[in-house]
Amino acid sequence: MTYDFTTVLDRAGHDIIAADLIPFPGVKVEEGFSTIPMWVADMSFPTAPCILEALAERIRFPNFGYFREPEAYYQAILDWHRDRKGVADLKKEHIGYENGVLGGVSTAIRMLTAPCEEILLHAPTYVGFTHVLENLGRKAIHSDLIRDESGVWRMDFEDMDRKLKEHRIHLAVFCSPHNPTGRVWERWEIERAMEVYAANDCVVLSDEIWSDIIMPGCTHVCTQSVSEDAKNRTIAFYAPSKTFSLAGLIGSYHVVYNERLRHRLQRESDQTHYNSQNVLSMAALLGAYTKGGAWVDEMCAVIDENHRYACDFIGKNFPCVKVMRPQGTYMLFLDCGDWCREHGVPIQELLARGVRAGVIWQNGESFFWPDSIRMNLALPFSLLQEALDRLKEHAFV
Repeated sequence: MTYDFTTVLDRAGHDIIAADLIPFPGVKVEEGFSTIPMWVADMSFPTAPCILEALAERIRFPNFGYFREPEAYYQAILDWHRDRKGVADLKKEHIGYENGVLGGVSTAIRMLTAPCEEILLHAPTYVGFTHVLENLGRKAIHSDLIRDESGVWRMDFEDMDRKLKEHRIHLAVFCSPHNPTGRVWERWEIERAMEVYAANDCVVLSDEIWSDIIMPGCTHVCTQSVSEDAKNRTIAFYAPSKTFSLAGLIGSYHVVYNERLRHRLQRESDQTHYNSQNVLSMAALLGAYTKGGAWVDEMCAVIDENHRYACDFIGKNFPCVKVMRPQGTYMLFLDCGDWCREHGVPIQELLARGVRAGVIWQNGESFFWPDSIRMNLALPFSLLQEALDRLKEHAFV
């Protein structure tokens, strides 16, 4: 292995909420247990060396004035999308900076809807989308994903179409790859979904922040690439933050081919004056997108092995827990409903048991799915083994 994915970093006290907070009021880690953060969606790995080098080089110049993104910034994105996502028709004018994907989603929702208007999302639903809609006074309409005979999460196209029509919805948020289930949609699935959206005159906000974290044997298909209509119907959002664990630096971008949508989005964004990039975020993106490809390939292989081990362990030791081995992302989504009912243990108690043993996982009910838990597997393998052993001994008992 060329890069370091085994060092156990003590992230506590270093401006990282995953290590400094426990999102379960009144529940404490018991004495004798170290804390293993597995909730917030950032990595516990050391940052890619090429990013640290790019930041160090910029910091060596002792001044940080106002700036505009240079051509190199746009070229790095163009090259990354061409080489990593197979997108050959992207141009500089299609790209715009966003202070985070959720910031871009928020701007687009304000632009395209009015307060109290309804928006379609899939459930389980990423909790960030829920917060944005609540803050903006919009209402989420959920179309539940369903599992096929192999346990793979699938979209229910008939349900999507019915709810779009019943609620007269004209805006949808689409998560690809899907968080929290880890589904990487196949091309035909995206094509079918976009046909449903088109038939209902629905603009699509496609969150593709996880699109670089794809497991072997799977391929991410950009939503805008499946048809000419999809290209013009979709506002897509990307970032290096999940790929390279740069959440604390902030920095995302949109891709909008349709000129009218692009101009409206830019106008709405300009009104707030908040959407301004940090020069160090730009340096990090340049380092990541110009020299980080090999690191990403190795990281995905490490995550895939973590997925394999966790799913095998859960299948062997917690047989009533339903889990699909993720095809993308580094999140694992556990459906614990059968286990909770069989053992007479409420999901809140199961979560508390894990926390008391030092495993800080996340309540999946926040994602609009009952009796579920989300776990972050972007951590060294030794910590994953320790966490699962603790859950076996102290939680699933």
